[in-house]
Amino acid sequence: MKAMNSPSAVANKPNPLLADWTGPLGLPPFAAVRPEHFRPAFDAGLAAHRAELDGIAANPVQPSFANTIEALERSGRPLDRVSNLFSVLTGADTGDALEAAERDVSPLLARHSNAMYLDRALFARIADLYQRRTTLGLNAEQMRVLDRYHTRFVRAGAALDKPAQDRLAAINERLATLGTQFGQNVLADEKAYALILDEADLDGLPDFARDAARAAAEERGHPGKYAITLARSSCEGFLQFSARRDLREKVFHAFAKRGENGGPTDNRAPIAEMIKLRAERAKLLGYRTYADYRLDDLMAKTPQAARKLLDQVWGRARAKAGIDRDELQKLVAEEGGNFALAPWDWRYYAEKLRKAKYDLDEAEIKPYFELNNMVAAAFETARRLFGLTFTPADVPLYHPDARAWEVKDAQGRDVGLFIGDFFARGSKHSGAWMTLLREQEKLLGDIRPIILNVCNFSKPAAGEPALLSFDDARTLFHEFGHGLHGLMSNVTYPLLAGTSVASDFVELPSQLYEHWLEVPEILQKYALHAQTGKPMPKALLDRLLETRTFNQAFAIVEYTSCALLDLDIHAVENPGTLDIDAFERKALDAIKMPAEIVMRHRLPHFQHLFSGGGYAAGYYSYLWSEVLDADAFEAFTETGNAFDPAVAKRLRDYIYSAGNLRDASEAYTAFRGRLPSVEPLLKKRGIADAAPLNS
Repeated sequence: MKAMNSPSAVANKPNPLLADWTGPLGLPPFAAVRPEHFRPAFDAGLAAHRAELDGIAANPVQPSFANTIEALERSGRPLDRVSNLFSVLTGADTGDALEAAERDVSPLLARHSNAMYLDRALFARIADLYQRRTTLGLNAEQMRVLDRYHTRFVRAGAALDKPAQDRLAAINERLATLGTQFGQNVLADEKAYALILDEADLDGLPDFARDAARAAAEERGHPGKYAITLARSSCEGFLQFSARRDLREKVFHAFAKRGENGGPTDNRAPIAEMIKLRAERAKLLGYRTYADYRLDDLMAKTPQAARKLLDQVWGRARAKAGIDRDELQKLVAEEGGNFALAPWDWRYYAEKLRKAKYDLDEAEIKPYFELNNMVAAAFETARRLFGLTFTPADVPLYHPDARAWEVKDAQGRDVGLFIGDFFARGSKHSGAWMTLLREQEKLLGDIRPIILNVCNFSKPAAGEPALLSFDDARTLFHEFGHGLHGLMSNVTYPLLAGTSVASDFVELPSQLYEHWLEVPEILQKYALHAQTGKPMPKALLDRLLETRTFNQAFAIVEYTSCALLDLDIHAVENPGTLDIDAFERKALDAIKMPAEIVMRHRLPHFQHLFSGGGYAAGYYSYLWSEVLDADAFEAFTETGNAFDPAVAKRLRDYIYSAGNLRDASEAYTAFRGRLPSVEPLLKKRGIADAAPLNS
């Protein structure tokens, strides 16, 4: 998003963020919004919300659910609206002016949140209602909302004395500033790097990878050249196919060292400060460590429970990775190589091994995973499971690459609006995520959500099809699972809507949805060759499905090492000023991390933990949720029908549409009839029979 007018010119025009949004389908006026509009809109929204909160807190009438909890749920709507739009743009289409606004606004929002959650008069009303909750005649959803408000306020420090609250507020504000700085530093390193190549440097790259590299070079002002960027799809694709070991090593080190290059974008000092502040925050709130604080309100409840699951998987995965490493090293030797397998070699030789074992390579598969067909496959799965239909909506959006669809249910009723923004670009943060412009609720009427999926797939050259790897297609289904969790929400109160669930439960709908990508009837219908339009031959499809557990130990080691390190660094009681490099090395040595594999996210660019911290001490939740999703899909497998209507109805009622109406364990049990078993996960990942190694 680029600023088109000077600040003085903007000042003389009405601020579109302060007016009613009258765009089609409730969308904001994207074309009229400039970075300079946000600060005054935030100022107005913050002031209005503060006035509403003060009015609730000072109400002389005895607290009731309506005049306190519902009043809180009704408050802050203009602020929410501006915040949602700001979050979308700063993540998906940012620029220098928006980044400056983000640095300016993040401490203001933290200060406002502190003032709300540390408001003694406001908390007194909530605490009074909570004490009388069984006498108020509340329905189950209202009881849940009251419980969540009380828990949130207590965990935020509302019950602390004034000096402790003041210190907590200062910590929260500083953490907000550091989180913004962290994310912007990673983005700056990613934008600053491109490996510019000539035709002679492309040995091993298939046509689709060459096309993507040519398009990336063109976008960066190098026509006729080829560029490998630090977008994950670009980088990992190069590591998978390039026969140039020297260039693979360059790309690998650039990718691994994001946020660790010295100078103003180095993230090691911000990380050390964040860890220290989080530990102090936990102690103020009565917890031994930040990990204890964080997990106390999640499904796992304790770091020990999370660690137990990770350890169950780690030993088996490391053992299997050792077997796989030896097989890859043998392949190196057979080709005449006299070097030890290194991290920048693993993907390259794994691809060769896959081709040798299964007569299958990515270049053969990728033409069958064209982006539009995979989007259609995700939509068709939602239709067959939940009766949803998706119709293209011709509406103005924030970037030409973004597309919109109106979503309706089987009875033709509005469900919401879905926006897909799939291609990598310099103005977009890396990764893939679901976000929203509007949340579902019924408190202020039947308000339908506006949900976005943002991805970073390589954009093809003009006129060429956008081809995805199988992993890319899985990412698309994953994020669409999150999207459905937001779209299908069916609750009254915004606090409970959509993905507002425990962070070790929120990945269940997304990871579960990935399973339908591998359902043969979906692949047979939508895995169509980008040039010929013919379906994937059954023999090729069978070989593809046979490879589902191939190289999975590598993926598990990549991930689980991150989750273990996350718990370790947030379990330090008195961190002082940590040496981040030394801590990372020591923690990985302790678990005997294979030298040939690196963490999926090293600490200096681990945005899940430090760019906002939504997964701080909670990255284990992907594996925790995978236990749930593997067990949940078994419910369909047991019927012999991947779209069994009765199981799909329970899935909709208790998971996808239920928001945070229930505790996570209660919700899962309502769907499955019991809590999950870890065995389906071990089987799914192909490590059930691996003899575990002790770390």
